[in-house]
Amino acid sequence: MARFSIPKLGFLLLCCLAAVTEATYVKYKDPKQPVGARIKDLMSRMTLAEKIGQMTQIERSVATPDVMKKYFIGSVLSGGGSVPSSKATPETWIKMVNSMQKGALSTRLGIPMIYGIDAVHGHNNVYKATIFPHNVGLGVTRQVLHLKANMFIEFFFFI
Repeated sequence: MARFSIPKLGFLLLCCLAAVTEATYVKYKDPKQPVGARIKDLMSRMTLAEKIGQMTQIERSVATPDVMKKYFIGSVLSGGGSVPSSKATPETWIKMVNSMQKGALSTRLGIPMIYGIDAVHGHNNVYKATIFPHNVGLGVTRQVLHLKANMFIEFFFFI
């Protein structure tokens, strides 16, 4: 009758774990691989539905973790005035975006989503956030010193 020693059993377990780990390797998730190789590997694994989903951007109000997972959504946008709730705090935004991201990452390929926000005036969708003038409007004044002086005054006196 053969006896198993603890070291032999440990070695056997280590071999099994190595085999399982090697079987789950996917090139597109390996940051050491060239970008082109990662893209080629990922695209070869994707179904047509996954490719369509990745090219789709939906509005925040219809994005749920289930929608992200079911339709393989690649991007979510908060348009002007699109907020998770009235007086949404930074924590509210974080919780909302993280829940959508969890839905996206729970898909077969685990591709993270991209989140966009209409924030040309700064993130004024966040309750009590500072609202800034358009950068284009500031730029066309061509008054750099005047702009810097006003920024200094606003920063120190209106905080």
